[in-house]
Amino acid sequence: PGFGGQNFIENTFNKIKELKYLRDKSSNNFLIEVDGGVNIENAKKLIGVGADILVAGSSVFKSEDPKKTIKKLKSI
Repeated sequence: PGFGGQNFIENTFNKIKELKYLRDKSSNNFLIEVDGGVNIENAKKLIGVGADILVAGSSVFKSEDPKKTIKKLKSI
């Protein structure tokens, strides 16, 4: 939490797992969105632990080729 460009908080993986568990246990239909530190390196793992929506701001707009970065993220 804070401002764009901050590092990813590793404990987020545990929080997503917990949210997914609660969603599955309660049969609720909410989406899990991650906004903060999302990049090509962690996107696959975020999806793997239960994230439904990823928001990648700085990792896209600060990359050398934003279109290519978006394409890579979408292919994950």
